[in-house]
Amino acid sequence: MTTMTVIRWLLVALTLLQVRSGASDHKYKPNDEVPIYANKVGPFHNPSETYRFFDLPFCLPAHLKEKPEALGEVLNGDRLVSAPYKLEFMREKDSELVCRKKLTKAEVSKFRKAVAKDYYFQMYYDDLPFWGFLGKVEKDKTDPSEEKYYLFKHLHFEIHYNKDRVIEINAKADPNAVVDLTDDKEVEVEFLYTVKWKETDIPYESRMEKYSQTSSQPHHLEIHWFSIINSCVTVLLLTGFLATILMRVLKNDFVKYAHDEEEADDQEETGWKYIHGDVFRYPKYKSLFAAALGSGTQLFSLALFIFGLALVGVFYPYNRGALFTALVVIYALTSGIAGYTAASFYHQLEGTNWVRNLLLTGCLFCGPLFLTFCFLNTVAIAYTATAALPFGTIVVIVLIWTLVTSPLLVLGGIAGKNSKAEFQAPVRTTKYPREIPPLPWYRKTVPQMAMAGFLPFSAIYIELYYIFASVWGHKIYTIYSILFIVFIILLIVTAFITVALTYFQLAAEDHEWWWRSFLCGGSTGVFIYGYCLYYYYERSDMSGFMQTSFFFGYMACICYGFFLMLGMVGFRAALFFVRHIYRSIKCE
Repeated sequence: MTTMTVIRWLLVALTLLQVRSGASDHKYKPNDEVPIYANKVGPFHNPSETYRFFDLPFCLPAHLKEKPEALGEVLNGDRLVSAPYKLEFMREKDSELVCRKKLTKAEVSKFRKAVAKDYYFQMYYDDLPFWGFLGKVEKDKTDPSEEKYYLFKHLHFEIHYNKDRVIEINAKADPNAVVDLTDDKEVEVEFLYTVKWKETDIPYESRMEKYSQTSSQPHHLEIHWFSIINSCVTVLLLTGFLATILMRVLKNDFVKYAHDEEEADDQEETGWKYIHGDVFRYPKYKSLFAAALGSGTQLFSLALFIFGLALVGVFYPYNRGALFTALVVIYALTSGIAGYTAASFYHQLEGTNWVRNLLLTGCLFCGPLFLTFCFLNTVAIAYTATAALPFGTIVVIVLIWTLVTSPLLVLGGIAGKNSKAEFQAPVRTTKYPREIPPLPWYRKTVPQMAMAGFLPFSAIYIELYYIFASVWGHKIYTIYSILFIVFIILLIVTAFITVALTYFQLAAEDHEWWWRSFLCGGSTGVFIYGYCLYYYYERSDMSGFMQTSFFFGYMACICYGFFLMLGMVGFRAALFFVRHIYRSIKCE
């Protein structure tokens, strides 16, 4: 698979992402019907737990039709249907009746539960999203220990226009027009709405900017830049410290080893030179190791492509499902990279069972993700939530995996297997491995992983809060340039800390550095998952089995992806370093 083929496919994907939801050109004449769709309702603090708008007993429109959804929109949990309101262009309305409805006891109970859980609704008017709450809870004036539940019945729409285009929409409920839902009894309700139009000079091209302003307000930007400066200082200090220490130590080592060679050939070697005959001994479970490197390289490529699309402005706020579509399409197209990297490295390690290696590569990340998805989709189906994927969407994803991901993985694997690359080891490996001397507890794998993961995590933890608040909340994240800088810093710190720990490991005459460097590099993923626990219990108001399982389930997959990607970065840096130092000395 050539680079040009990948680029061509990505350009096709990019054009698909840019497709807007409306078929019109968004230009209207007075009294023209403007499309308005009801999307979903759900508890405000549980962003994954959303339901279809008409799962609650609202007034149904005369002609209820569902809007066809793109793949990313379905993955995002969007289920757009025609709303019960008619908001014609530039036509004002005052207390227009939607419908009169007699709510049964069961319907009253449904609405009361929704109000008690702080349910909000989301709608789209001419592709512009807007939100509102369904009702309010107040203390009973006669008995403060009791609560009263009220449903809003009058919605006020304020729409801004510029010439023949809609620029902005806001929806507010009249706090005085409410229905008491406290008691289990039938209630007669008149649902009303009012529409006001205002002219504005905001150009049509800038109408989405208001959704991204929250993340780029001055005080937010200050925090982001503080985060970057904090990370940069960490990187500079770490880089400077490691470079100074390693260069001085290595210089002394080189001088010492050169002096030892001149003085006496029979003198016993110590330190990292002592294990030169074992340092390039292939690791255990080399098929799994090559598969992990292949998966990590693919996820790294995926991250770079996603950042590329983000920086050119594809993921503007509420471009429904664009990110999910991009993730699915680009992951499928980059599977050839995983196949090539894994098979090529496995071939270099003199592996022979390349079919098993490719199967491992294909399942290493997708396997856990698929099992997690099956469990969480079953939970969503049990809750009848919009997060449950329809059968048709599951078929589409399976077809993408079968017809695109798997063939590209196999093609990449065949290319990797037939590559003539050989493992570049600057020193010969001895026939029998040396025994590793007893090591203190802090030189064991788990303490080393804890040390390795802490520094990269400390460089990104401030930015993590904003990302979590965006993914698992209602905040908007649009400062992708800052996120990209933080990502680069994360890679640099991971590489440096892994190199340092690899040197100390070799200096202690422990030659089993292959898996250790991968685990140390990837350990930041474990720290991010630890942050998930802190965020869930301390910084969010999420609750309920569905939201909890979605949060911890999908975050486990994301952190596992980070583990594979950063593990690959750590190993590549360590391999470069180890080759360099052993190339610089004369070994018998």
